[in-house]
Amino acid sequence: MSGSLLVLGTSSGAGKSTVVTGLCRALHRRGIAVAPFKAQNMSLNSYVTHENGEMGRAQVVQARAAGLEPEVAMNPVLLKPGSDVASQLVVMGQPVGELDGSRWRAKGDLLELVVAAHDDLARRFDVVICEGAGSPAEVNLRASDIVNLGFAAAARVPAVLVGDIDRGGVFATLVGTLAVLDGPDQDLVRGLVINKFRGTRSLLEDGLDRLAAMAGRPVLGVLPMLAGREVDTEDATDFSSWADGPAPLGEDVLVIGVVALPRASNLTDVDPLVDEPGVIVRALHRPEAMADCDLVILPGTRATVSDLGWLRARGFAPALARRAAAGAAIMGICGGYQLLGREIDDDVESGRGRVDGLGLLPVTTRFLPTKVLARPSAVLADGSSVTGYQIHHGVVTREAGRALVGDEGCVQGSVSGTTWHGLFENDAWRAAFLTELARGRAKRFVASSATSFAKRREVRIEALADLVDEHLDVDALLAIAEAGVGAGAPARVTLSRVP
Repeated sequence: MSGSLLVLGTSSGAGKSTVVTGLCRALHRRGIAVAPFKAQNMSLNSYVTHENGEMGRAQVVQARAAGLEPEVAMNPVLLKPGSDVASQLVVMGQPVGELDGSRWRAKGDLLELVVAAHDDLARRFDVVICEGAGSPAEVNLRASDIVNLGFAAAARVPAVLVGDIDRGGVFATLVGTLAVLDGPDQDLVRGLVINKFRGTRSLLEDGLDRLAAMAGRPVLGVLPMLAGREVDTEDATDFSSWADGPAPLGEDVLVIGVVALPRASNLTDVDPLVDEPGVIVRALHRPEAMADCDLVILPGTRATVSDLGWLRARGFAPALARRAAAGAAIMGICGGYQLLGREIDDDVESGRGRVDGLGLLPVTTRFLPTKVLARPSAVLADGSSVTGYQIHHGVVTREAGRALVGDEGCVQGSVSGTTWHGLFENDAWRAAFLTELARGRAKRFVASSATSFAKRREVRIEALADLVDEHLDVDALLAIAEAGVGAGAPARVTLSRVP
């Protein structure tokens, strides 16, 4: 078979990424060559491919669900917000400039490129499962749309619409989304899916029948609330997915606080810690919340100098200095590492020139126009290897202290930093790091050296696929993909037509 299917949502967070991930694994298990695709992603959670291209993390995990190595064709356009009105524009894995509100409609110029990327995947795979962004009902953005129905119309891809019942009002949002679409766009939407359902399915049946009648489209499934089956989140500033890890293997737990920087990026770096037995990870919005933390992490940031100002305004700067003086652990990752240094010279990202950093590590950072996209590795003294990936404009120079891993990063006293993302995904390194952290806190904590983060992610993906197979009509979804948009269009919905 061959065909493509676009998964739309009534809003951000409706579950598009999750549905696509589950579908990719469910089809892969059937022996179907399937690939994920998202024409445009707006996210600060990104990844570096083996070809040194940057793409969104959600499509990376979807590629793994499909049994594939991620490639930038799966996410040809990536927007990385640096403020409320401007984003870095990454095209086919490489940064090409900044996109602000005055140029927003220029995104439409990329439509031909994203359709070509999709068509390339469609030639190489049996099925392409595409993901939309936000909601197709944002009619003010329709003229420049390259990811929702603008893409679907240009690439001739049929769509299904996912609604989040946990938020309430799912019947209204599904029918209302259809009602505000122009007729030709409505024609592209061939079915509905309800997501995040809690309760007994039989109590929903009457509502489903009426929904199908009002919408003029079949309801193709009701997915239950996932409860712990989520995988790499798309939104870098979403702290809500963190939950306490499994019970500790020793007598003590480790509490790790992550500073909630306004433009935090690649928070997926701490996902392996969230899953670790006996580790509690929480977001820190005020410096007072650091008091009982065994480790405080400053994560990556898309706006280093701006977030440095936020740290000072919130009182984090003196609190972190007192913490370092007391010998309590602090770690910076990428932008967070830059924040911990003595000086930041930035004429690229903020245009602020030289500014003083927090002064807790003997490093300086200079921002360069060329973006570093790399997948470094190192062999440690014990012969083990560690890997990571780098995404940054700021080049850090260590002036004293020692390296954190290989010859990279910096450690001085209880403060450390690294430009590597994904470092905690190295199971043995993570176990050794946590063991040393616990020892410094006089805790009887047992790190789980046998725990595999990659295997735990696989378990979650398999669980998603099980839910998709059980609760969605996968055969009907495949039939929609194979039929394309040439088959008879469903009924159109108008506000006056709704009973």
